[in-house]
Amino acid sequence: MYKIFMLIAIPALIIGWIAYAYWMRKICEEEKQQPKQISQRLKQTRSEVTDYAQKLKDFKKPTRKPPDQDDQA
Repeated sequence: MYKIFMLIAIPALIIGWIAYAYWMRKICEEEKQQPKQISQRLKQTRSEVTDYAQKLKDFKKPTRKPPDQDDQA
């Protein structure tokens, strides 16, 4: 009985793994053809970084005022 079970189970298992590998390969190829989805959170983060970079670009460094002569006395 064990031999009959093994003669049926092992080829079925091998066929199953081959079918699974083929199916996964097919799914991977389909995913490569699809354009990448950009999440809403990623879009928001990119826009925040762009806004921050623009603020840094427009930032003017404050200049120090020369000390008054009255302050030293």
